[in-house]
Amino acid sequence: QRVKPADLSKEILDEIAASSQRRGNFFRLRSQMRVGGGDDYIEFVNRLLSDDPVRAAEFGTYDVRFFDSFSDMRAEIARKNAEHGLARLLAGYAWKWVSRHDKNAHDIEIEGHRLFWNRTDVDWVNSPTSADEVGSIHTIQGYDLNYAGVVVGRDLRFDADAQRIVFDREHYFDAKGVENNRMLDITFSDEDIRQFVLNIYRVLLTRGIKGTYLYVVDEALRAHLRQFFR
Repeated sequence: QRVKPADLSKEILDEIAASSQRRGNFFRLRSQMRVGGGDDYIEFVNRLLSDDPVRAAEFGTYDVRFFDSFSDMRAEIARKNAEHGLARLLAGYAWKWVSRHDKNAHDIEIEGHRLFWNRTDVDWVNSPTSADEVGSIHTIQGYDLNYAGVVVGRDLRFDADAQRIVFDREHYFDAKGVENNRMLDITFSDEDIRQFVLNIYRVLLTRGIKGTYLYVVDEALRAHLRQFFR
């Protein structure tokens, strides 16, 4: 779940794992207990955002839906929240967080809906205004929801020529998410950041215990991903 350059590098994590194996205390996590869709759903999410996606299988009673309309997805999340509680909207960091400096300014606008990023960084999921806000990766990581409505912003788009999901730096607004490591003289390329952003969406898409809904802003990426949902 590396989501920013400051997180431990793959090389360091590989060395930690190798060291644990040498000491005989390495244990492989083979299943995801949080998500009702089980390992099949986790594998589907991993493949969905890869260069080799596959069509969604049957995930039992787990509720997976792709929405062409953000309005419809927001309405469904509101219904699920009224029925079950803990249904929230989540999004990648593809919009500026202007409300940090102007409490009356909305951060996100989609299909005429004007929304705020999470108003608190502490236990946002249980805060009184969270149902009307959008949670970020920094707020939701480590939390469980009943239903997650995930918005993929324009930080990812589909390159039709390359037939590949690509990162769009112009629409990614997490300053720490693109910060180079000057002390170690490491510069992160768009491909490096792409991996972080893909991991962010993998995390967002695995927060829902009972179900996960998806809406994609980029029209070409929306058309590309739609075909893999039932």
